[in-house]
Amino acid sequence: MSMSLPDDTDDHPHDHCGVFGVWAPGEDVSRLTYFGLYALQHRGQQSAGIAASDGNNILVYKDQGLVNQVFNEQTLTGLRGHIALGHVRYATTGADNWHNAQPTLGPTPWGTVALGHNGNLINTAALSTLVDEISHGERRADRNSTTDTSIITDLLGKADRLPAPWRGEEGAVEDVDEGDAATSAAPTTAPASAKPAARTVLDSEPTTPTAQADTAPAGADNAQPDRPSKAAFQAARRASGEIDQGALSEAIRQAREAGDDEDHGSLVPSALKVLPLLRGAFSLVFMDEHAMYGARDPHGYRPLVLGRLPRGWVLASETSALDLVGASFVREIKPGELVVIDSSGVRSYTFAQAASATCVFEYVYLARPDTVIGDRQIVAARRQMGAILAKENPAEADLVMPTPESGTPAAIGYAEESGIPFAQGLVKNSYVGRTFIQPTQSLRQLGIRLKLNPLKEVIAGKRLIVIDDSIVRGNTQRALVRMLREAGALEVHVRISSPPVLWPCFFGIDFPTRAELIASSMDVDEICRSIGADSLAYLSLPGMVRATGQGDNLCVGCFTGAYPEPVTRGTPIPGTPGATV
Repeated sequence: MSMSLPDDTDDHPHDHCGVFGVWAPGEDVSRLTYFGLYALQHRGQQSAGIAASDGNNILVYKDQGLVNQVFNEQTLTGLRGHIALGHVRYATTGADNWHNAQPTLGPTPWGTVALGHNGNLINTAALSTLVDEISHGERRADRNSTTDTSIITDLLGKADRLPAPWRGEEGAVEDVDEGDAATSAAPTTAPASAKPAARTVLDSEPTTPTAQADTAPAGADNAQPDRPSKAAFQAARRASGEIDQGALSEAIRQAREAGDDEDHGSLVPSALKVLPLLRGAFSLVFMDEHAMYGARDPHGYRPLVLGRLPRGWVLASETSALDLVGASFVREIKPGELVVIDSSGVRSYTFAQAASATCVFEYVYLARPDTVIGDRQIVAARRQMGAILAKENPAEADLVMPTPESGTPAAIGYAEESGIPFAQGLVKNSYVGRTFIQPTQSLRQLGIRLKLNPLKEVIAGKRLIVIDDSIVRGNTQRALVRMLREAGALEVHVRISSPPVLWPCFFGIDFPTRAELIASSMDVDEICRSIGADSLAYLSLPGMVRATGQGDNLCVGCFTGAYPEPVTRGTPIPGTPGATV
């Protein structure tokens, strides 16, 4: 098993996950998914997994490590079928262990569901209580998992026990009185012709002790839905926010007309019950034995796109993954949208009205430069951030250089706007992030030098403008400035292509608590002295927003403290175990 390099100088934000799914009969879907995950490796390096369905069974193979460490020819050959779902993970909710790797797997009354999640929910505790209320003592699909993803999987598998948020003729949406919860929300039963729950099988033994196949719990095909209790109704009410009843009613009507119902073993009715209960960020790709599904939260915090193959369809976190597998970009999955992909094609349902607020850090740092989000290529947005930064915060210098690789596009934009030559003064070791070898204490003390090495012939005797995308704790910049001075730099002027990070993120980025954010306790001059720079300046908030081309359709909560939806007291802070609001 690989391990993360113990280095506290990696001060950049990390995204929760990357998801990739493919429906393509006749194609080697597990291999396509493998290469799709390669393109998304930057979104998660702690674990990787792939689920595949041959129409009768779903097999999941996952382990801790990078994509090329988890999978080989033997494991990919065992993942046969016409649907595959892949996931790479960086832990924000739940510990970094095998049980929290994805895709997750669980039983449904009609078969099995496998699910991958990018994002972070902010009502996990209430949803966990809801799962307990409707489980009636049954163990969860994965009782060892501590993620919000496992909770979503449980809810999808037991959605027939959830109180419906609607009732009446032709799917008319109405509130159900708590006293009527036990009688008015009629349970849905699996028809006699429904397929039994598929067992998950392991075609070959795992190659490492921790690599295993998930198995649906015994007795899944005998599970019978229970009439929702009053306690379950109350738990559902506490978990959910305000449900968009008009959108939900129309989605239910459309699903019935399209045959996406329980009589055909579809997960659409379950998803239309569960998705309105979720609060926070979620871009989901999930599958049963016959269909693939994608869903995006009403704010669209995390990206999710649809692509077309000659003989199938692809869902992915970024357009760069479509490019790598030869899929053409069709469109983004809309905020508040559920899509279904099967032999009948692609169908779309709107479960909530869109209130777009894409995470601005996708443009600043998280997404690959060759990705397109909101019709804006990421590399172009970052170059414009650098250009605006040069206008707002000029400096006299001999060279503009990036902190590789995230600072490179902004540094090019800064150099072009300022007329100061661009230079690569640092060489990055791209392969040091995960290692099988424990470094010695002396190597540990080298810190940032394990990742970046200065080119002395470029740096010595020069006044430098160093461009980076953000400052979180200040560790990276402090070590970097010291290293550049040791390499002979005369002056080091640090320029940041985003505003100061003042608040934690609750929607899928592992920013630390506010007390650990250097900008929350120091002003710009104090931070400058702390990192040892000759000068320090940040891009303005309006300048950053203008460069994205998205107007007001962004989440900028980590800069302003104003989030697109309420974050209640007691909500866990992702990436900081035990910390809450």
